[in-house]
Amino acid sequence: MAEENYEAIVIGSGFGGSIAAYRLAQKGIKTLILERGKWWPITEKQDTFCTYREPDGRAAWLNDKTVLFEPKPIDRYVGLLEQHIEDGITVWCAAGVGGGSLVYNTVLYQPSRANWDRVFPAEMSYDEMDAVYYPRVREIIEPSPIPGDILESDYYLSTRAMAEQAAFAGLKVKRASLGSNWDVVRQELKGDKKPSAIAGEIWYGINSGVKRSLDHNYLALAQETGHVTILALHQVTEIAEDGQNGYRVTCERIDEHGEVQEVRTFATGSLFMAAGSMGTSKMLVRAKATGKLPKLNDYVGQFWGNNGDTFATRKVSMRTNGGQGGPASIIIEHHDNPILPQALIVFPEWDAPEGTLTTLGMTLPADLGSFHYDPDTDQARLTFRLDSPGNLKMLEAVNLTYALLDENNPYEMPVEGSLNFSGHYFCPINGFPEPGTQSTAHDKTQAGAGVTAHPCGGVVLGKACDLYGRVLGYQGLYVVDGALIPGCTAVTNPALTIAAIAERCMEDIVAKDFG
Repeated sequence: MAEENYEAIVIGSGFGGSIAAYRLAQKGIKTLILERGKWWPITEKQDTFCTYREPDGRAAWLNDKTVLFEPKPIDRYVGLLEQHIEDGITVWCAAGVGGGSLVYNTVLYQPSRANWDRVFPAEMSYDEMDAVYYPRVREIIEPSPIPGDILESDYYLSTRAMAEQAAFAGLKVKRASLGSNWDVVRQELKGDKKPSAIAGEIWYGINSGVKRSLDHNYLALAQETGHVTILALHQVTEIAEDGQNGYRVTCERIDEHGEVQEVRTFATGSLFMAAGSMGTSKMLVRAKATGKLPKLNDYVGQFWGNNGDTFATRKVSMRTNGGQGGPASIIIEHHDNPILPQALIVFPEWDAPEGTLTTLGMTLPADLGSFHYDPDTDQARLTFRLDSPGNLKMLEAVNLTYALLDENNPYEMPVEGSLNFSGHYFCPINGFPEPGTQSTAHDKTQAGAGVTAHPCGGVVLGKACDLYGRVLGYQGLYVVDGALIPGCTAVTNPALTIAAIAERCMEDIVAKDFG
């Protein structure tokens, strides 16, 4: 099995990997990206992805059932979402060229200075991030808030309803900066494209091409240099030292049903780990335990968090069109919550009963988790305790925010026959609700926290790495993804901060290590 050599290898093509590859390519460095998932090009027929209403194998990574909503049987395929059922929490991760940008809500949300200072090392200047690296990411992805004409359409009724209720509760409301193409949303509204974003599609991909995913910006720019090769459907199985200051990467080339076609080996002097918090952490923990990278320090696998994610559904006294109008487009801030600062976003839940609002909460997890190697399975496994005293405060804090919303928006059951009564409201996409799906009683809103789509940490800055992602103990080994983040991105969705920190890391690495 002959080794193929590259100046640099990047494992993963999400926010960290795409930025690493682009900045290396700008320097003229011959770079290989290894991505386990497939390409997902948008087609004129709008049939790239499956939909919530008609899921198939494209929904899940090599699984015989869907991993979102009510499980449904599907064919095994290299689909978009992988489910990690860990000790204490379930984690969803993306697979595909473009990583998390294919499945995320497109929210690019910058943390406040106060919250940043509670999470990141003091040596990482918020002023520098604010002036240099966050703007650098925005310049490439070109995010923007939802325009007024789209927000006023009936499809985005739930967004307006949540904003109104938050204002009544005295909470700060802001339009999120989204990596979405609003002209495409307008085409959906006009009927020039089939409903996709306005139909509430998010996590299985958006067939109309609304998302400014990384395959359309950073990765496209990297390929244009002529210095980057992207190998899709290449699943890394092992990383190891390969002589002095070198690394060997073994991977399986698979087909679209996960069957191994061949085993390939690549060698490099510069290895960039960008397989996401779960992928990168598990690979490095396993490499240390099996003697492939024995000099990794004991901080590898530590300081993992769920980004403070919680989920809740609220019942309200109005029409909501809760299954429509994506991606998520407003943020509710309760940073002065006396327990822990909170941010909420409302997002469409395709099968949500009329008269409900589905929300994601984000805060600061207090008790972080860790990965441990299991020799029986030859895999690393995560342990994260949601029932610890510190993490129970996450739920206590977000439920305080929901109580504030509930108290200032008292619920009254809509009169049967009114437009607000769900049994009589015609939804432009879903039609009339099924009998019994309407909200009939107001319960106290209670959030849950058993899952996350925002894994953070495992190989964090200033512990397992230096403050620029260089892995301690190994020259030429780097981490540039969400594994660097100590548990959360300071009360925000992680995408923008992961990307901005990757830009910061790569500026220093390219200047000093490839000068």
